[in-house]
Amino acid sequence: MEPVNMPTSGLGSNLGTGGFMNPEKIAAGFGIAPGMVVADFGSGAGYFTILLAKRIGISGKVYALDIQESALDNVRVKAKAAGLENVETIRSNLEVAGSSGLADNSQDMVLLANILFQSQQKPEIIKEAVRVLKNGGILVVIDWKRAAGGFGPPDNLRIDEIAMRSLVLGEKLVFENDINAGQFHYGMRFKKL
Repeated sequence: MEPVNMPTSGLGSNLGTGGFMNPEKIAAGFGIAPGMVVADFGSGAGYFTILLAKRIGISGKVYALDIQESALDNVRVKAKAAGLENVETIRSNLEVAGSSGLADNSQDMVLLANILFQSQQKPEIIKEAVRVLKNGGILVVIDWKRAAGGFGPPDNLRIDEIAMRSLVLGEKLVFENDINAGQFHYGMRFKKL
């Protein structure tokens, strides 16, 4: 994969996300509530994981899932530094059915933030998310817009919003609303029937 081009100005407090998005602002559109159980598929270094863990409080739980142990190490360090005991990390290849290790119908929300563009197995990842979602649970998808001014991954790795919506709607989910994910990303919120 080609290297990601980094913007050189306006990074502000979002340096950890490459300056491409503002997790705090984006998460405001998720519908997070105290006590929720949330899975962050492809958590990376945990920018959303930590934010979600703070918002759901000690009565909730966030599962950070990633294939890279180094990413999960970052999540563990950040959670410990923030005094969060409601974060659990799971090493998982989300392209394989059942690989999350999470029980069927166990999650109030699953977040897929900047994970689908990286995979040739998008339907498998979405199916795993749907499997673990409770009925009435929420799936949030955030991914790269096409033609985002030369920033981010090559366009051939991205899937446009219409195609993404169609892909997700084929999996027992209904579209609820768009989420403002900034200049370079789109966001969508779906509900499991």
